Amino acid sequence: MTFTQKLYEIQNQKDSLLCIGLDVDLEKIPKFLLTHKNPVLEFNRQIIEATSDLVCAFKPNLAFYEALGEQGLVALRETLKFIPKNIISLGDGKRGDIGNTSERYAKSLFSDFGFDAITVNPYMGSDSVEPFIQSSDRGIFVLTLTSNPGSRDFQRLKVGSKPLYEKVAQATKKWNSNQNIGLVVGATHPKELQRIRRIVPDVPILIPGIGKQGGDLRSAVQYGCAKQGRLAIINASRSIIYASDGTDFAEAARIEAKKMLTEIRTFTKK
Repeated sequence: MTFTQKLYEIQNQKDSLLCIGLDVDLEKIPKFLLTHKNPVLEFNRQIIEATSDLVCAFKPNLAFYEALGEQGLVALRETLKFIPKNIISLGDGKRGDIGNTSERYAKSLFSDFGFDAITVNPYMGSDSVEPFIQSSDRGIFVLTLTSNPGSRDFQRLKVGSKPLYEKVAQATKKWNSNQNIGLVVGATHPKELQRIRRIVPDVPILIPGIGKQGGDLRSAVQYGCAKQGRLAIINASRSIIYASDGTDFAEAARIEAKKMLTEIRTFTKK
């Protein structure tokens, strides 16, 4: 089974396009957790247990764990063990380098940590992406048009008659022989998301930027989904995991996740 097939089946089984980003900041988690041996791990454990029936994926952003040194890497590795097998684990590291370096990144994230999918930066071209796409059951999401304000600096530059982000989307169609490539397109660019979906009608699209970054959920769902109403992954992080800073933080996260999932289901059926 290819990664794209696996994602489609999970989304069908769970009737969910929701992904929760585990971007855990020690300064933002409830203070009472700081007494735990590994506060980040305990925070993640409770969030995952409270929301795992509502999501198709969890997305740890690697920077938040690497910044904590050895304890952070332990938290990351142990967090992955808490994620149920019928949920995608998506490592958001935006890796990409010369071929032999990318090989090591792929080995680390897929073989050592065991992520189902990761994010990849295509700036250095096809040979920097190629090592990540060897196993059809492991997915990669290629940065195409990101949600941050600085995305306009390069991603919208014209290459011939088309913007660079469209060239990236077109290139991924050529690279996708193993049916395991998706794109990253920010919810803050709804018109462009619609155009990109027309270019790649049947690949997964990871859509960050909902919530604190101001992306519109309705357009993200309606423009991001493939024809069958699947293959969009709607990511929310801070708006869910930091819904409360009290002892009820996991319950509050569940409430916010359930609210967003209900909206997603409504928009999917329209």
